[in-house]
Parts: sequence; structure tokens; C-alpha cells
Amino acid sequence: MTVAGTGSVVEAELVGGRLSCPGCAGRLGGWGHARARRVRVLGGWCWIRPRRVRCVGCGGTHVLLPVLCLLRRMYSAEIIWSALVAKAVSGAGWRRIGEGLDVPGTTVRGWLRRFAGRAEQVRVFFTRAGLEVGIDLPGVAATGSVYGDAVAASGLLVAAVRQRFTGSGPDDGLPPLWQVACAVSGGRLLFPGWPRP
Repeated sequence: MTVAGTGSVVEAELVGGRLSCPGCAGRLGGWGHARARRVRVLGGWCWIRPRRVRCVGCGGTHVLLPVLCLLRRMYSAEIIWSALVAKAVSGAGWRRIGEGLDVPGTTVRGWLRRFAGRAEQVRVFFTRAGLEVGIDLPGVAATGSVYGDAVAASGLLVAAVRQRFTGSGPDDGLPPLWQVACAVSGGRLLFPGWPRP
């Protein structure tokens, strides 16, 4: 599961009973921690130690992954999303994107290939999510590329979240686009089988 906070914020949510099981909607309780791991963020590295939880209803266990991470990736969602946007906006190749982000080109190539294989499904997923959340949103114009269309659809989703939960200004305290994409995908943006048809 993806959570917006870390440390004391997650603990307060657990103690308050505000986190529910995605399987049965039962209340989640603390159950130790997952293994600590290093995550590459813009400007360096950080260590995270995700909280492990257990559902009091069905007994299922889950790991609460901070919204800065994607499942099974050592690079932050911000870095990965930056690579996808660079491809969508400028059409840059994986080598140039990798150099710009200080990430091995072959790693970027893998992200771009994985995303290209599901870009249409991601576009549909983000568009539907945006239309479910938003009120009277304008349509998204086609960009001429699968990357561009998927990124544009995520922009629609962010606009819908802004419209629903705050004013509509750019400085309204909402998370950046990459965090919204990560949270809505449950950290599965590049995970096999997401989004499900």
C-alpha cells in the first residue's frame, strides 16, 4: 500500500484506525517493519524503513510504502516520472535522459520500454480516475504519442484532484504530479500487470 507520510504520521494513522485493508476494508494495525532500503532521490540517496501492518479482520499483511517509492524500484518515483515526462515532452532517447538524471541509460531504457507497453492502459486509467474525481473537466487533446497522451491524462487527474479538494491554484499544497501518479497507481506504475484491463 502507498501512504503519503512516513514515521510519526503513519503511526498516528495506525493508532487512530484510519488505515483500512485494501482486501476487506478491515482496520490495519502495526506489525513491525519491512527491511530498510536505500532509495535514490534527486540530489542523492535516502534510507527508508517501511512499516508493516496486519489487518485485524482478514489477517492479511501489507507493507506501507511511502509515496516517493514505486514497488521494487531503487529510484524514486520522481526520478522515474521525470524520465517518462522527458520522453513525452522532448522525445529524447534513453541515453540522453539517463545522462540528464544521472541514471544508467540501460535503466532508463527499461523504464521507457515498460511504460510504452502499457501507456494506452495508463492513459485510460488516469482519464477515468480524473473524470471520477473531477467536476466538469475539459477534455485532453491528443499529443500524437502514447507517452504524451498518458502524461497528459495524468495532468487531467491532478487538475481533478485540485478541483475537488482545494482551490484551483498551483500553490495550494497538493503534491506534485509524480506523487499523484504514484499514489493512484498504488506504487505500481511500472509493476507487471498494472493497470488491470
